[in-house]
Order: sequence, then C-alpha cells, then structure tokens
Amino acid sequence: MGKAVFERTDFLAAARALACEGGPTAVTVDAVIQRVGSPKGSFYHRFTSRDILMGELWLESILAFHAGFIAEIEAQRGLAAALHAAVWSRANLEEARLLMLYGRHDFVAGAWPEKLRKGVREQAQRFESCVEQFARDAFGRADSTSLRRAMFVLAEAPIAAVKPHLQRRETPPTIVDELITSVYWAIVS
Repeated sequence: MGKAVFERTDFLAAARALACEGGPTAVTVDAVIQRVGSPKGSFYHRFTSRDILMGELWLESILAFHAGFIAEIEAQRGLAAALHAAVWSRANLEEARLLMLYGRHDFVAGAWPEKLRKGVREQAQRFESCVEQFARDAFGRADSTSLRRAMFVLAEAPIAAVKPHLQRRETPPTIVDELITSVYWAIVS
C-alpha cells in the first residue's frame, strides 16, 4: 500500500470548509487533520502553526475577491467595481460570508510571519491604489474628501447592502444591486 500524499491545498480546503461551516474559531489543527484524513505531522510539515494556515486562508480568499474588483477599476468601470461585492457573493456565498462577516484578525490573532505580512501589505496597497484611481477618475482628484467618498461608494456601502443577507446565509437578492447603484450614482453624480 502506498503512502498517502497530502498537499497544502488539501489543508487549506479543509480549513476553508470548516471556517465556512462554523467561522474561523471552528478551524483547529485537529479538525483540519480529521477532515483531511492525515496525520498531525503532515499538517506541521506544511504549516508551522494554525495561525500560518489561517493567514494563508484569509490572504488567498481576499486576493480571490479583490481580483474581480481590481479588474473593474483598471477597466474604469466604477459601477461594476461597486457591484462586485454583490456579484461575487452570489457566486461564492460561503467564502463571501468569511470575508464580510469576519475581519482579518479573526483569522490570525498573533503576529503574522513576514511572508504573510508582505502579502497583506501588497494586497492592501493594491486596494488603496484602486480607491485612489477611482477617486481621480470619478472626482478628478484623490484628496481626503474624494478618497472618503470613493471608499464609501466602492466598499462600505456595497458591503453594508450585502452583509445582512450573508448573515442569514442567503444569496443577496437583486434589490441589493439596485441599492448599490442608487448610492453609487448619488455620490458619483
């Protein structure tokens, strides 16, 4: 009989499934290895701690979410970027629940290792760059007032519209798009 081979992705998928079912606190090393069917040593061979696993899970999830958002901003489709939270949530309901109902610090309480800190910094910089670009495109400048408006119209209002549905584990209905669109045009006009 051959030796079972476990991949990093197996552990990340198990952690994602557990977190989707019960939130980040449901992800323990024991729960993950039980889900994967691996020995504990296989886990620790790939991840030095639960925090590393959870940090990678959060970063992978936020990067997947931001990919579509960034593409819309780069294509100068501001409304589509604002609607991205609703659109992505419909296609990725459980992962959207993780990102929009929990914060980064719900995933990792302690110090993040340098590799993850670098990934988080780069992700944050890309997002901030998108907000600045949108502010320049929509309002003609990226001063503090324009940046505040951009953050509200691109992130805060859309998440506020989507979040109650995610809390109820329901797909955001199309009225959410109407609300986001109304807020978008009220601010951008």
